[in-house]
This record gives sequence, structure tokens and C-alpha cells, in this order.
Amino acid sequence: MSTQKTPITVARGDGIGPEIMDATLRILEAAGARLDIHEIEIGEKLYNQGIMNGISDESWDKLRETKVFLKAPIFTTMGGGFNSLNVTVRKTLGLYANVRPCVSYHPFIKTNFPNMDVVIVRENEEDLYAGIEYSQVDGAVQSIKMITRAGSERICRYAFEYAKANGRKKVTCMVKDNIMKMADGLFYEVFQEIAAEYPDIEQERYIVDIGMARVAANPTEFDVIVTENLYGDIVSDIAAEVTGSVGLGISANIGESCAMFEAMHGTAPDIAGQGIANPSGLLLGSIMMLTHIGQGDVASRVHNAWLKTIEDGIHTGDIYQEGISKQRVGTDEFTKAVIERMGQKPETMAVKDYPSVAGGLKLPPLKQRDVVGKTLIGADVFVEWRDADRASGSDALANIARQALVEGIDLSIISNRGTKVWPDGQAETFCAPLWRLRYKSTNGQEVMNSQVTKMLDNLYGVGLPFVKVEKLYEFDNGKPGFTKAQGE
Repeated sequence: MSTQKTPITVARGDGIGPEIMDATLRILEAAGARLDIHEIEIGEKLYNQGIMNGISDESWDKLRETKVFLKAPIFTTMGGGFNSLNVTVRKTLGLYANVRPCVSYHPFIKTNFPNMDVVIVRENEEDLYAGIEYSQVDGAVQSIKMITRAGSERICRYAFEYAKANGRKKVTCMVKDNIMKMADGLFYEVFQEIAAEYPDIEQERYIVDIGMARVAANPTEFDVIVTENLYGDIVSDIAAEVTGSVGLGISANIGESCAMFEAMHGTAPDIAGQGIANPSGLLLGSIMMLTHIGQGDVASRVHNAWLKTIEDGIHTGDIYQEGISKQRVGTDEFTKAVIERMGQKPETMAVKDYPSVAGGLKLPPLKQRDVVGKTLIGADVFVEWRDADRASGSDALANIARQALVEGIDLSIISNRGTKVWPDGQAETFCAPLWRLRYKSTNGQEVMNSQVTKMLDNLYGVGLPFVKVEKLYEFDNGKPGFTKAQGE
């Protein structure tokens, strides 16, 4: 066993963050954790200083230096204003895999599913969390759902490697590819490719809505779930709550060179400073950190002491249950109880024994793929137009839009909020002032950029200026680079 201390970066966070971080560090010290702690200030205090991303350049340098980050919850504004620092850290440091174990602690924490043991592996950098949003027209907003083959391959590979390394038998992919046929379709396509390389691990697919319903109704059907960023955020909260308390949920964010460990819950400002917060989520997250840095001996001591405390019925208010719990305690009392049980082991729940092997999963390089050629065949042009609010009025828009045509390009359809409204639109279709004009090649031949540019100039000339343009491509592998509108 090495006595060398491992450098880590610590942030005490906002709300209840400082309280639960203090409790966690006290327990780690009592367990003999070999840590060289470097503290940084992030979150609300920096937002208030006008630092838009909530973290200083010096703190970024420290994170890159230590490569291990133990973070308490931090404040994120709702709506406009400052960006989420949680998302910023994950993306900036390349923490592509978000691993969230959801385990029941029956019978000491009440749950309907005493044998639940599910791990959510969530893609951590893409999807709607890319934060790419636009508003070109007052009253209409677009959020870009970014899914890439490389991002999908990394997270799907990680899920199967995690299952292999931890003796898991099944990996479930959750997508909505019946609706988002290109984005979610790509994710599931990659999942199938990766799954074929692991014949000893069962694989299955769920449409995400019914999949989440099944997690809530019968989570023991699942083992490892891999999914996209937004879906993973939601399903992991559902799964954690089903275990008995989302306050016990933990989260490891893993990249190729850096890793961040945290609780799943937020800052809970309503109870901050009252001394009643449960530090268990962050403490359990720190156990994942200890195993990552090769201090499995300390991780085992901490986890077993925590389990013994839970078994003995010493519970904070959020998990206290009459008839199950024996003593309601605050943050400090709970911390002392865990420390007093250091070296003890649970009698009912399984004893933990972690190996002392540093480092996370090592994935092979991404698959090399030939670049597929593409041909420009048209453009979707988005315009603001307020002279009609029903699909029946789209004929007038079409008449104006066709005045902008250039040779070799014709107006194919007009859609509004994804639904075709011309030709043959329905009067009942509600329309927003942001319209999509789909122009396509009349003869199936390639369209030149100069033709698109000329057509856009013509739209200005007829009093219909565009606010956004998306080029339409057909790929040489036969796949279109765009979807049809509903009703097209």
C-alpha cells in the first residue's frame, strides 16, 4: 500500500455544499485517506463577481494539474443569465461518461424494490445540454440537439466495458428514435454496432418514455442503462428516488485524463446552515473517487462504516422513518456516528471490499471510418412572416416565396413548427411567425452555393428576408441529411 498522498481539487460549493463537504472530508481524514487537498472557489460567489462561467482561470489550472475533482453542489441560475458550471466543467475537461449507481439499502431505507441495483451510464457532453439555442423571431426559440457518432461510440463503449469489468449481465439503450429518427437513430445505430462486440452481455432497447416508466415500476428488470444526456439526467433521478432517496444518489464524471465526483442532488438552499443536511450523497461520491485513485482500502473502510451507521438506524431527517430508524440526527451527529464506526462492518448488508487499483476504464481508440461524400440538393430557409396565422394563409406566403426562385430550384414545401402547411395545408394547423421554406433541386442534380446565395438575395428583394438557413444534403451512402416535415 502506497503512503504517497494523491493531489485532488475540492470545491465546497453553495447552499448545503460547505456543510456536507466539511462532513465528508472529516470522515475521509478519519479513515486515513491519503489526500493532498487543493481547494478552489467556484459557483455563486464568482457569479456575483461578474465571472460568467463561475470559475476562475487559476481554478482551471488547478483542475488540470490534479485531474481529480471532488465537488459539492453549486448554484445554477434558472432561465437566462449565467451558464451551468456543472455542464461547463464536464464539457471543458472532456468528462464524457456520467456514471450514476442507484442501489437500494433495504430494509433500513424504505423502498418498494429491496433488490434494486441499477447503474445509469449517461452521455455527458452532447444532446440538448450542448446549450446551442437561437431565437431569430420574437416568441419562437430553437434548441439544437447535438448527437455525434464519436460521442455515441464513446459512451456506448464505456457502458459495455463497465458492465464487463463489474460483472454486469445486460446493457439497455434508451432512445426516442421513433420520433427523432436521425439524432436518436444515430445513437441507437452506434449502440448496436458496439453491442455486437460483446456477445456475452445481453443488450436491449427501450423507447425512453416507456423505459423510464418501467424503471419506476420495476427497476429490477435493468442492470446497466446507457442513454443520451437529457434522458440520462431524468432517468437517474427517477431511479435514485425509487431506491428510497435521491439524496443518496451519486455521480462520477469520467474522462480520458480527468474525473469529477459529486452528489446527484442540488444545493438545497432552504435548509442551508441549519445543520440538518445529509452528507451521504457526497460521501458516497467520494468513495467512487477513492477507488478511482487507487485507495480501495480507504474506500472499503468508509463505505462499511457508512453502511453500519445506516444499519444501526442513525439517520438524518430526509431518510428517517418511524419504525425503521432508531435516531434522528443532524449533519454533525451523523458524521460523528460514521467516524465512530470506522473499522466496523455491516451485519446485514453486503460488506464492501474494493481493490486498490488506480485509474478508470481504458477504452480503445475510436473506430476509423471513411468520410462519406455528400451532394447539396437544396436549402431550408427560415423566414419571419406575420401576415397569416393559419395554414390556409400559407398560399400567400408561397406566392411570395416563389418569386425568389432561381433556375434549377423550386419551392418544395412550407412547414411551420415541423408540420407541412403548403401545399395542401389544413386550416386547423396553428402557425407561429417562424416559417420554413424548403427549396430543392428541380431535376435531382447538385445545387451550387451561388444558386442558394442568389435565391437568398431574391428573398430580400421580394420583402421576405431570411433569418436562418440550413443546407440540404444527400450522402453518398444513400442517407438523406434531413428529415421530412410531418405530413410531407
